[in-house]
Amino acid sequence: MPQLPWNQIDTVLLDMDGTLLDLHFDNQFWLHHLPQRYADKHGIALDAALAELLPLFQRHAGQLAWYCLDFWSRELDLPVRALKEEIAHLIALRPDADRFLAALRTAGKRVALITNAHRDSLSLKMERIELAPYFDRLISSHDYGFPKEDQQFWFALQQDFGFDPARSLFIDDSLPILRSARDYGIAHLLGVRQPDSRGPAKDTEEFAALTDYRRLLDGLAAPSDDATPER
Repeated sequence: MPQLPWNQIDTVLLDMDGTLLDLHFDNQFWLHHLPQRYADKHGIALDAALAELLPLFQRHAGQLAWYCLDFWSRELDLPVRALKEEIAHLIALRPDADRFLAALRTAGKRVALITNAHRDSLSLKMERIELAPYFDRLISSHDYGFPKEDQQFWFALQQDFGFDPARSLFIDDSLPILRSARDYGIAHLLGVRQPDSRGPAKDTEEFAALTDYRRLLDGLAAPSDDATPER
């Protein structure tokens, strides 16, 4: 994991699930809890439920519908947000993520949370993990009508949040999303080595990988008096 050129970075854009928060909650929900509730509803075995659900998930992967709790509630006839609340105790912060966020604020960086998560999912997680005060904005791709995989998301984000891609850092655990950000021109990109603390390490391919938030603190300091214009 390279040392970041913090003097060349004004804006930090951060994903939520798998980046700031442990992806274990989401994996547990979509691959175990929701399929079990679906199996219970239809009186079928868990394996049969997974056989029905996994192709459906794959069909919508990377589309805004995949991230929409309203869509899945209608599609499966299940109260998806309420089901998420049943295992909300599994929502957890990645180690030292809050320390990193605090350091960004002290250093005077502009910081935005940008997530494909539905607003209901975002609200549920912010209720469990108090991260909102660290951010200038909390942005869901549903606000714009395009997922982060789509170039139109980045265009809408720049119009809304006003950042310079050449002086921005973006961290995300999704390779398709990182590639979309790179295509838009975001200069500093990091993947995440182990989004799920209980899952295997991930190959981040052409992207440098975040392994420890403490290592990002090198060179990140509060603005000095020398950096301010003379009066």
